[in-house]
Amino acid sequence: MENVLEARVLGRILRASTASFTAGCRTLEADLPVFGSLVQAERSDGSAIYGLIHDVRVDDDPFVRQLIAAGDLTDEYVEDQRQRRQVPVEVVVLVVGGRGRDGRIFHVLPPQPPTTLSWVAVSSADEVRQFGQQLTFMRTVLNAVEAPGDELLAAALRQIAAVQGSSDLANAYLVRAGQELARLLGRDPMRLDSILQRMR
Repeated sequence: MENVLEARVLGRILRASTASFTAGCRTLEADLPVFGSLVQAERSDGSAIYGLIHDVRVDDDPFVRQLIAAGDLTDEYVEDQRQRRQVPVEVVVLVVGGRGRDGRIFHVLPPQPPTTLSWVAVSSADEVRQFGQQLTFMRTVLNAVEAPGDELLAAALRQIAAVQGSSDLANAYLVRAGQELARLLGRDPMRLDSILQRMR
């Protein structure tokens, strides 16, 4: 829980599998993480599972249906209903690695998914930088079936580059990531070019 308090809490696990998990949060706010953000699901043993946000779902709420049918609503009433939703906003995450109890970061799928109601937090800039040092997570994202892998990878790489400390370091990171992409997608130049365009 200490690690969660240091980071910004997003919500709690609603459901999970080895390859993905869904966190529930109360409402969408301007400062909540965006598509491609690195988040972490905390485990009781001090380890964590890392993932990239690839979808946000705002399902309908029975009360909202009634309110829409009622007609004109004041801004205050709308804001109150957004804050008191009966159905959580769902943030869907692709698992890309984790952090062991010893603090070491790994870039393979964890042996077990996070448990229901575990905390999910936005990873700090330092953790994003550490996670992004190794580029082996890129293959997991490119091969994802349940996520738009090309778009997700480009967004994640841009965000990792943004926390490198300077524009020169950010550019150097994107060049290194582009070289790794060229190695992984050498036989698919159209897909490679499409991702490289999105990384700019």
